[in-house]
Amino acid sequence: MKRTRDLALRHRAKSVLPNGMYGHQATALLPETYPQFFSRGQGAHIWDADGNKYLDLMCAYGPNLLGYADPRIDDAAIDQLRKGDTLTGPTAVMVELAELMVDMVSHADWAIFCKNGTDATTMAKTVARAQTGKRIILVADGAYHGAAPWCTPAPAGVIEEDRAFIRKYEYNNAESLAAAVADAGDDLAAIFATPFKHDAFTDQALPDVHYARHARRVCDQTGALLIVDDVRAGFRLARDCSWELIGVRPDLSTWGKSIANGHPLSALLGAEKARKAAGSIYVTGSFWFSAVPMAAAIATLQILRNSSYLEHICALGTQLREGLARAADTAGFSFRQTGPVQMPLFLFDGDPDHRLGFAWSSDMLEQGVYVHPWHNMFLCDALTRSDINRVIRAAEKAFEGLATRIDQLEPHPALRARLASAPT
Repeated sequence: MKRTRDLALRHRAKSVLPNGMYGHQATALLPETYPQFFSRGQGAHIWDADGNKYLDLMCAYGPNLLGYADPRIDDAAIDQLRKGDTLTGPTAVMVELAELMVDMVSHADWAIFCKNGTDATTMAKTVARAQTGKRIILVADGAYHGAAPWCTPAPAGVIEEDRAFIRKYEYNNAESLAAAVADAGDDLAAIFATPFKHDAFTDQALPDVHYARHARRVCDQTGALLIVDDVRAGFRLARDCSWELIGVRPDLSTWGKSIANGHPLSALLGAEKARKAAGSIYVTGSFWFSAVPMAAAIATLQILRNSSYLEHICALGTQLREGLARAADTAGFSFRQTGPVQMPLFLFDGDPDHRLGFAWSSDMLEQGVYVHPWHNMFLCDALTRSDINRVIRAAEKAFEGLATRIDQLEPHPALRARLASAPT
Protein backbone atom coordinates (compact mmCIF):
# COMPACT_ATOMS: atom_id res chain seq x y z
CA MET A 1 0.00 0.00 0.00
CA LYS A 2 1.13 3.56 -0.70
CA ARG A 3 2.25 5.54 2.35
CA THR A 4 3.91 8.57 0.76
CA ARG A 5 1.43 11.23 1.85
CA ASP A 6 0.95 9.73 5.31
CA LEU A 7 4.71 9.75 5.91
CA ALA A 8 4.97 13.33 4.67
CA LEU A 9 2.17 14.41 7.01
CA ARG A 10 3.86 12.64 9.91
CA HIS A 11 7.07 14.53 9.18
CA ARG A 12 5.24 17.86 9.11
CA ALA A 13 3.24 17.00 12.22
CA LYS A 14 6.37 16.38 14.28
CA SER A 15 7.23 20.06 13.90
CA VAL A 16 3.88 21.38 15.12
CA LEU A 17 2.27 18.63 17.25
CA PRO A 18 3.74 17.02 20.40
CA ASN A 19 5.26 13.70 19.30
CA GLY A 20 3.59 14.23 15.93
CA MET A 21 0.24 13.14 17.41
CA TYR A 22 -1.25 12.75 20.88
CA GLY A 23 -3.91 10.89 22.80
CA HIS A 24 -5.68 7.76 21.64
CA GLN A 25 -5.32 8.76 17.99
CA ALA A 26 -1.52 8.42 18.10
CA THR A 27 -0.23 5.31 16.30
CA ALA A 28 2.96 5.01 18.35
CA LEU A 29 1.66 1.80 19.96
CA LEU A 30 0.37 0.29 16.71
CA PRO A 31 2.19 -1.68 14.01
CA GLU A 32 4.41 0.63 11.96
CA THR A 33 2.39 0.04 8.78
CA TYR A 34 -0.75 1.58 10.27
CA PRO A 35 -1.66 4.95 8.76
CA GLN A 36 -1.77 7.98 11.02
CA PHE A 37 -3.83 10.27 8.78
CA PHE A 38 -7.13 9.67 6.98
CA SER A 39 -9.02 11.55 4.31
CA ARG A 40 -12.65 10.41 4.47
CA GLY A 41 -15.18 7.82 5.60
CA GLN A 42 -18.30 6.36 4.01
CA GLY A 43 -20.53 3.72 5.52
CA ALA A 44 -18.27 1.08 7.06
CA HIS A 45 -15.15 2.18 5.15
CA ILE A 46 -12.35 4.70 5.65
CA TRP A 47 -9.66 5.98 3.30
CA ASP A 48 -6.22 7.00 4.53
CA ALA A 49 -4.32 10.06 3.33
CA ASP A 50 -2.81 8.05 0.46
CA GLY A 51 -6.20 6.84 -0.75
CA ASN A 52 -5.94 3.28 0.61
CA LYS A 53 -9.37 1.93 1.49
CA TYR A 54 -10.15 -0.12 4.59
CA LEU A 55 -13.17 -1.93 5.97
CA ASP A 56 -13.13 -0.30 9.40
CA LEU A 57 -13.84 -2.32 12.53
CA MET A 58 -12.70 0.50 14.83
CA CYS A 59 -15.43 2.98 13.88
CA ALA A 60 -13.32 5.99 14.96
CA TYR A 61 -12.88 4.30 18.37
CA GLY A 62 -16.65 4.15 18.74
CA PRO A 63 -18.44 7.26 17.46
CA ASN A 64 -19.46 5.65 14.17
CA LEU A 65 -22.52 3.56 15.03
CA LEU A 66 -24.76 3.84 11.97
CA GLY A 67 -22.13 4.47 9.28
CA TYR A 68 -19.80 7.27 8.29
CA ALA A 69 -21.45 10.17 6.46
CA ASP A 70 -24.97 8.81 6.99
CA PRO A 71 -27.12 11.29 5.02
CA ARG A 72 -30.07 10.99 7.41
CA ILE A 73 -27.88 12.39 10.18
CA ASP A 74 -25.61 14.70 8.24
CA ASP A 75 -28.55 16.31 6.43
CA ALA A 76 -30.09 17.18 9.81
CA ALA A 77 -26.76 18.64 10.94
CA ILE A 78 -26.31 20.66 7.73
CA ASP A 79 -29.87 21.97 7.90
CA GLN A 80 -29.24 23.20 11.45
CA LEU A 81 -25.87 24.66 10.42
CA ARG A 82 -27.62 26.87 7.89
CA LYS A 83 -29.83 28.20 10.70
CA GLY A 84 -27.09 28.55 13.30
CA ASP A 85 -24.75 26.51 15.42
CA THR A 86 -22.90 28.22 18.27
CA LEU A 87 -25.06 31.21 19.14
CA THR A 88 -25.37 33.59 22.08
CA GLY A 89 -27.78 31.08 23.59
CA PRO A 90 -28.90 27.52 22.83
CA THR A 91 -31.62 26.65 20.35
CA ALA A 92 -34.79 24.65 20.87
CA VAL A 93 -33.02 21.48 19.74
CA MET A 94 -31.30 21.33 23.14
CA VAL A 95 -34.65 20.90 24.89
CA GLU A 96 -35.87 18.42 22.28
CA LEU A 97 -32.71 16.33 22.62
CA ALA A 98 -32.90 16.34 26.43
CA GLU A 99 -36.52 15.20 26.25
CA LEU A 100 -35.58 12.42 23.84
CA MET A 101 -32.68 11.12 25.93
CA VAL A 102 -34.67 11.24 29.16
CA ASP A 103 -37.43 9.31 27.43
CA MET A 104 -35.05 6.64 26.14
CA VAL A 105 -32.96 6.08 29.28
CA SER A 106 -34.99 4.56 32.10
CA HIS A 107 -33.11 5.98 35.07
CA ALA A 108 -32.83 9.52 33.66
CA ASP A 109 -34.92 12.56 34.61
CA TRP A 110 -32.56 15.28 33.35
CA ALA A 111 -29.62 15.81 31.00
CA ILE A 112 -26.58 18.06 30.71
CA PHE A 113 -24.73 18.19 27.38
CA CYS A 114 -21.02 18.68 26.83
CA LYS A 115 -18.41 17.62 24.28
CA ASN A 116 -16.21 14.72 25.39
CA GLY A 117 -16.50 11.71 27.61
CA THR A 118 -14.02 13.28 30.02
CA ASP A 119 -16.35 16.28 30.37
CA ALA A 120 -19.22 13.99 31.31
CA THR A 121 -17.33 11.75 33.76
CA THR A 122 -15.70 14.70 35.51
CA MET A 123 -19.08 16.36 35.79
CA ALA A 124 -20.56 13.15 37.24
CA LYS A 125 -17.82 13.10 39.88
CA THR A 126 -18.53 16.72 40.74
CA VAL A 127 -22.29 16.19 40.97
CA ALA A 128 -21.75 13.22 43.28
CA ARG A 129 -19.64 15.32 45.64
CA ALA A 130 -22.15 18.16 45.52
CA GLN A 131 -24.96 15.71 46.26
CA THR A 132 -23.30 13.94 49.16
CA GLY A 133 -20.89 16.50 50.59
CA LYS A 134 -18.33 13.68 50.60
CA ARG A 135 -15.05 13.18 48.77
CA ILE A 136 -14.05 9.61 47.96
CA ILE A 137 -14.73 8.24 44.47
CA LEU A 138 -14.31 4.51 43.83
CA VAL A 139 -13.18 3.41 40.35
CA ALA A 140 -12.29 -0.04 39.06
CA ASP A 141 -8.58 -0.67 38.70
CA GLY A 142 -7.61 -0.41 35.04
CA ALA A 143 -10.86 1.21 33.93
CA TYR A 144 -10.72 4.19 31.59
CA HIS A 145 -12.89 7.20 32.45
CA GLY A 146 -11.17 9.93 30.46
CA ALA A 147 -8.06 12.08 30.19
CA ALA A 148 -8.40 14.53 33.09
CA PRO A 149 -5.76 14.41 35.87
CA TRP A 150 -8.10 12.51 38.21
CA CYS A 151 -8.51 9.62 35.76
CA THR A 152 -5.89 9.70 32.98
CA PRO A 153 -3.92 6.46 32.56
CA ALA A 154 -0.70 8.44 31.99
CA PRO A 155 1.12 9.85 35.04
CA ALA A 156 2.98 12.76 33.41
CA GLY A 157 1.89 16.10 34.88
CA VAL A 158 -0.36 14.45 37.47
CA ILE A 159 0.33 15.15 41.13
CA GLU A 160 -0.73 13.14 44.15
CA GLU A 161 -3.30 15.73 45.16
CA ASP A 162 -5.14 15.28 41.83
CA ARG A 163 -6.09 11.77 42.91
CA ALA A 164 -6.09 12.18 46.67
CA PHE A 165 -9.65 10.91 47.00
CA ILE A 166 -9.77 8.45 44.08
CA ARG A 167 -9.66 4.86 45.35
CA LYS A 168 -9.51 1.56 43.43
CA TYR A 169 -11.40 -1.71 43.56
CA GLU A 170 -11.39 -4.81 41.34
CA TYR A 171 -14.14 -4.88 38.70
CA ASN A 172 -16.65 -7.74 39.08
CA ASN A 173 -15.34 -8.47 42.59
CA ALA A 174 -18.00 -7.68 45.20
CA GLU A 175 -15.59 -8.48 48.02
CA SER A 176 -13.01 -6.03 46.67
CA LEU A 177 -15.69 -3.37 46.30
CA ALA A 178 -16.90 -4.00 49.85
CA ALA A 179 -13.36 -3.56 51.18
CA ALA A 180 -12.96 -0.27 49.29
CA VAL A 181 -16.30 0.93 50.64
CA ALA A 182 -15.27 0.02 54.18
CA ASP A 183 -11.98 1.87 53.73
CA ALA A 184 -13.88 4.96 52.54
CA GLY A 185 -15.87 5.00 55.76
CA ASP A 186 -18.39 7.82 55.92
CA ASP A 187 -16.64 9.78 53.14
CA LEU A 188 -17.94 7.85 50.11
CA ALA A 189 -19.36 10.07 47.36
CA ALA A 190 -19.71 7.70 44.40
CA ILE A 191 -18.92 4.37 42.80
CA PHE A 192 -17.97 4.42 39.12
CA ALA A 193 -18.53 1.35 36.96
CA THR A 194 -18.17 0.66 33.26
CA PRO A 195 -21.00 -1.31 31.58
CA PHE A 196 -18.58 -4.22 31.21
CA LYS A 197 -14.84 -4.60 31.76
CA HIS A 198 -13.36 -3.09 28.61
CA ASP A 199 -9.80 -2.31 29.66
CA ALA A 200 -7.10 -2.25 26.98
CA PHE A 201 -4.49 -5.03 26.62
CA THR A 202 -6.57 -7.59 28.52
CA ASP A 203 -9.63 -9.77 28.11
CA GLN A 204 -13.01 -8.11 28.40
CA ALA A 205 -15.63 -9.40 30.83
CA LEU A 206 -19.38 -8.92 31.10
CA PRO A 207 -20.64 -7.54 34.42
CA ASP A 208 -21.27 -9.96 37.25
CA VAL A 209 -24.80 -9.42 38.53
CA HIS A 210 -23.83 -10.00 42.16
CA TYR A 211 -21.15 -7.30 41.91
CA ALA A 212 -23.49 -4.84 40.17
CA ARG A 213 -26.28 -5.38 42.68
CA HIS A 214 -23.83 -4.98 45.54
CA ALA A 215 -22.73 -1.63 44.12
CA ARG A 216 -26.37 -0.51 43.93
CA ARG A 217 -27.09 -1.72 47.46
CA VAL A 218 -24.03 0.05 48.89
CA CYS A 219 -25.07 3.33 47.30
CA ASP A 220 -28.60 2.98 48.59
CA GLN A 221 -27.29 2.33 52.10
CA THR A 222 -24.69 5.09 52.22
CA GLY A 223 -26.29 7.79 50.06
CA ALA A 224 -23.40 7.62 47.58
CA LEU A 225 -24.24 7.84 43.88
CA LEU A 226 -23.83 4.92 41.48
CA ILE A 227 -22.38 6.10 38.16
CA VAL A 228 -22.35 3.94 35.02
CA ASP A 229 -19.85 5.26 32.49
CA ASP A 230 -21.61 4.42 29.21
CA VAL A 231 -19.41 6.70 27.06
CA ARG A 232 -17.91 3.77 25.17
CA ALA A 233 -20.78 1.29 25.15
CA GLY A 234 -23.85 3.53 25.17
CA PHE A 235 -26.56 2.35 22.74
CA ARG A 236 -24.29 -0.45 21.51
CA LEU A 237 -25.60 -2.94 24.06
CA ALA A 238 -29.15 -1.67 24.59
CA ARG A 239 -31.51 1.13 23.62
CA ASP A 240 -31.16 2.27 27.22
CA CYS A 241 -28.43 2.45 29.82
CA SER A 242 -26.31 -0.67 29.39
CA TRP A 243 -26.88 -1.88 32.96
CA GLU A 244 -30.61 -2.15 32.27
CA LEU A 245 -29.62 -5.50 30.74
CA ILE A 246 -28.78 -6.78 34.22
CA GLY A 247 -31.58 -4.94 36.02
CA VAL A 248 -29.40 -2.40 37.87
CA ARG A 249 -30.14 1.30 37.49
CA PRO A 250 -27.54 3.95 38.26
CA ASP A 251 -28.12 7.42 39.66
CA LEU A 252 -25.96 9.00 36.96
CA SER A 253 -24.76 7.81 33.57
CA THR A 254 -22.24 9.32 31.18
CA TRP A 255 -22.60 9.20 27.40
CA GLY A 256 -20.63 10.13 24.31
CA LYS A 257 -19.09 8.57 21.20
CA SER A 258 -22.08 7.24 19.24
CA ILE A 259 -24.96 9.39 20.52
CA ALA A 260 -24.58 11.78 17.56
CA ASN A 261 -22.95 9.30 15.17
CA GLY A 262 -19.62 11.09 15.14
CA HIS A 263 -20.70 14.68 15.70
CA PRO A 264 -19.04 16.15 18.82
CA LEU A 265 -21.40 15.65 21.74
CA SER A 266 -21.49 13.94 25.12
CA ALA A 267 -23.96 13.95 27.99
CA LEU A 268 -24.50 13.39 31.68
CA LEU A 269 -27.89 11.91 32.55
CA GLY A 270 -29.24 11.74 36.07
CA ALA A 271 -32.06 10.65 38.31
CA GLU A 272 -34.36 13.07 40.11
CA LYS A 273 -32.50 12.60 43.41
CA ALA A 274 -29.42 14.30 41.91
CA ARG A 275 -31.22 17.13 40.09
CA LYS A 276 -30.60 19.75 42.79
CA ALA A 277 -26.92 18.86 43.03
CA ALA A 278 -26.53 19.02 39.25
CA GLY A 279 -28.11 22.46 39.30
CA SER A 280 -25.75 23.67 42.00
CA ILE A 281 -22.45 23.11 40.19
CA TYR A 282 -20.99 25.47 37.59
CA VAL A 283 -20.08 23.67 34.38
CA THR A 284 -19.97 25.10 30.88
CA GLY A 285 -18.01 25.33 27.67
CA SER A 286 -17.89 27.67 24.70
CA PHE A 287 -19.20 24.96 22.38
CA TRP A 288 -21.30 22.84 24.75
CA PHE A 289 -24.50 24.49 23.53
CA SER A 290 -23.82 24.19 19.78
CA ALA A 291 -26.95 23.20 17.92
CA VAL A 292 -25.47 21.23 15.00
CA PRO A 293 -24.32 18.15 16.95
CA MET A 294 -27.57 18.21 18.93
CA ALA A 295 -29.56 18.11 15.70
CA ALA A 296 -27.38 15.21 14.58
CA ALA A 297 -28.04 13.45 17.89
CA ILE A 298 -31.79 13.83 17.54
CA ALA A 299 -31.64 12.27 14.08
CA THR A 300 -29.39 9.49 15.40
CA LEU A 301 -31.57 8.64 18.38
CA GLN A 302 -34.71 8.58 16.28
CA ILE A 303 -33.06 6.01 14.02
CA LEU A 304 -31.98 3.98 17.04
CA ARG A 305 -35.53 3.92 18.37
CA ASN A 306 -37.16 2.97 15.10
CA SER A 307 -34.71 0.63 13.38
CA SER A 308 -33.27 -2.83 13.96
CA TYR A 309 -29.69 -1.51 14.10
CA LEU A 310 -28.94 -3.29 17.39
CA GLU A 311 -30.23 -6.65 16.25
CA HIS A 312 -28.29 -6.22 13.00
CA ILE A 313 -24.91 -5.54 14.61
CA CYS A 314 -25.45 -8.33 17.13
CA ALA A 315 -26.13 -10.79 14.29
CA LEU A 316 -23.05 -9.58 12.43
CA GLY A 317 -20.98 -9.83 15.60
CA THR A 318 -22.06 -13.44 16.10
CA GLN A 319 -21.23 -14.23 12.48
CA LEU A 320 -17.80 -12.65 12.91
CA ARG A 321 -17.04 -14.40 16.20
CA GLU A 322 -17.95 -17.81 14.84
CA GLY A 323 -16.03 -17.29 11.59
CA LEU A 324 -12.87 -16.07 13.31
CA ALA A 325 -13.00 -18.96 15.77
CA ARG A 326 -13.15 -21.46 12.90
CA ALA A 327 -10.32 -19.72 11.04
CA ALA A 328 -8.05 -19.62 14.10
CA ASP A 329 -8.76 -23.23 15.00
CA THR A 330 -8.01 -24.39 11.47
CA ALA A 331 -4.65 -22.59 11.56
CA GLY A 332 -3.85 -23.97 15.01
CA PHE A 333 -4.04 -20.75 17.02
CA SER A 334 -5.64 -20.21 20.41
CA PHE A 335 -7.41 -16.94 19.65
CA ARG A 336 -9.49 -15.28 22.34
CA GLN A 337 -12.55 -13.17 21.50
CA THR A 338 -14.02 -11.46 24.55
CA GLY A 339 -16.69 -8.94 25.34
CA PRO A 340 -20.05 -8.42 23.63
CA VAL A 341 -20.06 -9.57 20.01
CA GLN A 342 -20.76 -6.01 18.86
CA MET A 343 -17.62 -4.74 20.68
CA PRO A 344 -15.09 -7.60 20.37
CA LEU A 345 -11.49 -7.69 21.54
CA PHE A 346 -9.00 -10.06 19.87
CA LEU A 347 -5.97 -11.51 21.71
CA PHE A 348 -3.76 -14.57 21.28
CA ASP A 349 -2.88 -17.05 23.99
CA GLY A 350 0.83 -17.19 24.77
CA ASP A 351 1.41 -13.67 23.45
CA PRO A 352 2.40 -11.52 26.46
CA ASP A 353 4.13 -8.86 24.36
CA HIS A 354 1.45 -8.93 21.63
CA ARG A 355 3.85 -9.82 18.83
CA LEU A 356 1.34 -12.32 17.40
CA GLY A 357 -1.46 -9.78 17.64
CA PHE A 358 0.62 -7.10 15.96
CA ALA A 359 1.63 -9.38 13.10
CA TRP A 360 -1.90 -10.67 12.56
CA SER A 361 -3.49 -7.23 12.61
CA SER A 362 -0.80 -5.95 10.22
CA ASP A 363 -1.69 -8.72 7.77
CA MET A 364 -5.36 -7.80 8.11
CA LEU A 365 -4.52 -4.18 7.33
CA GLU A 366 -2.59 -5.19 4.20
CA GLN A 367 -5.75 -6.93 3.04
CA GLY A 368 -7.80 -3.77 3.62
CA VAL A 369 -9.37 -4.65 6.99
CA TYR A 370 -8.66 -2.29 9.88
CA VAL A 371 -8.56 -4.10 13.25
CA HIS A 372 -6.78 -3.16 16.45
CA PRO A 373 -4.22 -5.42 18.17
CA TRP A 374 -5.04 -4.55 21.80
CA HIS A 375 -8.19 -2.38 21.96
CA ASN A 376 -11.77 -3.51 21.52
CA MET A 377 -13.37 -3.11 18.12
CA PHE A 378 -16.79 -1.61 17.31
CA LEU A 379 -19.25 -2.87 14.72
CA CYS A 380 -21.53 -0.42 12.91
CA ASP A 381 -24.92 -0.73 11.29
CA ALA A 382 -23.47 0.00 7.83
CA LEU A 383 -21.64 -3.34 7.82
CA THR A 384 -23.15 -6.20 5.81
CA ARG A 385 -22.91 -9.96 5.96
CA SER A 386 -20.72 -9.77 2.86
CA ASP A 387 -18.40 -7.41 4.72
CA ILE A 388 -18.11 -9.88 7.60
CA ASN A 389 -17.38 -12.70 5.18
CA ARG A 390 -14.61 -10.55 3.75
CA VAL A 391 -13.15 -10.05 7.23
CA ILE A 392 -13.24 -13.79 7.85
CA ARG A 393 -11.51 -14.56 4.53
CA ALA A 394 -8.83 -11.99 5.34
CA ALA A 395 -8.40 -13.56 8.78
CA GLU A 396 -7.96 -17.02 7.27
CA LYS A 397 -5.09 -15.73 5.14
CA ALA A 398 -3.62 -13.77 8.04
CA PHE A 399 -3.65 -16.82 10.31
CA GLU A 400 -2.08 -18.95 7.57
CA GLY A 401 0.66 -16.39 6.99
CA LEU A 402 1.30 -15.95 10.69
CA ALA A 403 1.82 -19.69 11.14
CA THR A 404 4.72 -19.63 8.66
CA ARG A 405 6.78 -16.92 10.37
CA ILE A 406 6.17 -17.10 14.13
CA ASP A 407 9.87 -17.62 14.84
CA GLN A 408 10.76 -14.45 12.94
CA LEU A 409 8.54 -12.07 14.91
CA GLU A 410 9.90 -9.35 17.15
CA PRO A 411 7.94 -7.38 19.76
CA HIS A 412 7.05 -3.79 18.99
CA PRO A 413 9.72 -1.62 20.71
CA ALA A 414 7.38 1.11 22.00
CA LEU A 415 4.83 -1.41 23.23
CA ARG A 416 7.54 -3.52 24.86
CA ALA A 417 8.74 -0.45 26.76
CA ARG A 418 5.19 0.38 27.84
CA LEU A 419 4.48 -3.13 29.05
CA ALA A 420 7.80 -3.22 30.92
CA SER A 421 6.93 -0.02 32.80
CA ALA A 422 3.32 -0.97 33.55
CA PRO A 423 2.50 -1.69 37.22
CA THR A 424 2.10 -5.36 38.09
